Amino acid sequence: MTDTIGGWFSGREESVIPRPDIIPSRIPDGVLELTASLVVILLAWVAARILVQLTSRRIARHLERPSLTRVTLGGIKVSVYVFALLTILRINGLDLGSIALSVTVFSAVVGVILAPIVGSVISGIFLLADQPYEIGDMIELTDEGTRGFVDDITLRYTKVYTINNTFLIVPNGKMRDRDVINYSADDTRVRMSIEVMITYESDLSRARDVLEKSARTVDGVLTGGPKIRVGEARYTAAPECLVGEFGDDGILLNLRYWVQEPYRMNSIASNVRANIREAFRDEPCEFAYPHSHLVFDETSGNLQVDVGEQAEAPEHYRADGEFSQQ
Repeated sequence: MTDTIGGWFSGREESVIPRPDIIPSRIPDGVLELTASLVVILLAWVAARILVQLTSRRIARHLERPSLTRVTLGGIKVSVYVFALLTILRINGLDLGSIALSVTVFSAVVGVILAPIVGSVISGIFLLADQPYEIGDMIELTDEGTRGFVDDITLRYTKVYTINNTFLIVPNGKMRDRDVINYSADDTRVRMSIEVMITYESDLSRARDVLEKSARTVDGVLTGGPKIRVGEARYTAAPECLVGEFGDDGILLNLRYWVQEPYRMNSIASNVRANIREAFRDEPCEFAYPHSHLVFDETSGNLQVDVGEQAEAPEHYRADGEFSQQ
C-alpha cells in the first residue's frame, strides 16, 4: 500500500497528495480519496453560495438586466464547480494531459452532442446582446399564436410561461429563427382595433360616438391623456372611431383604442364588443349584413311555383307581377 493519496484510479506509485501523519496507515487510499472528493464537493457548494450572495446585488446594480445578472451568477457557480472538478481529478491521480480520446470518438461526441449545445449557447449570447426581450416581458410567438411571459433566459434556452398557466422551454437557436412580438419592451400600452359595419341608413355621426363611448366605459381602456408615441408618430390615447370604407353592404367603421395591460387584451376586446351590441339597441344605428335583391323584368323569363299537390297545372310568375297557369 502506498503512503500517498492518488493511486485509486491510476494505480501509480507517484505522490499526488501526501498522506497526513495523523491518519492511520490501515485506512485504504481509496477511502481517503473518496472522503477528500466529498469534502471538495461540499466546499465548492458552500463557496458558490457565498460568492453568489456577496456579488449578486453588486452585479445586478451594474448590469441592470435580470437575464445578464442570472447568466453572470450562473457563470460564477460553474467556475467554482469546474475548479472543484479539476481538484477532484487531481486528488484521484488523474492528469488531464494523460486523458486522450481518439479522433473518431471525439468527432462523434462533438457532432452528436456538443454541436446543438454549442449552437444554442451561441444563440443565447446573441439574444442577450440584442435584447429582443427581457425577463418579465410579455411576448407572442407568431407562428403558434402563443402568448406568455418570459420567466428565464439562459445561454441554452428561453423559458416562457403562457397565459394558460403552462410553460414552454424553447432552445435559443429556435427562438432566433422565430418572429417574436414583444408587448412589454418599452411601453406596456397596446393599441387594438375592432371593425364594425353599419347600414347606409344609420346615423354615421351617432354610430361613431356610440363606438367610442362603448370603449371608454370598459375598465382597462385608456380614456385620454398625452398622445402616445410610436416611433416618430403620435397617436391620441382616447378611443377613436374612423370611417374605413364604403362597402357593398354598408359603411365600415374602425374603432381604435389603447389598453394598459397587454395580458388582458382578449377580455377587454370582449367587453368592448358587448358594450357596442347593447348600445346599438337604443340608437338609430344598425349592423349591416349582406343583402340580396331579386329583380324580375321582361328578360327574366318565367319562375315556376309549386302551389301544392292538388294543383291542376303549375303556375308561373310573369315579369308583370301576375301568375299565369299553363
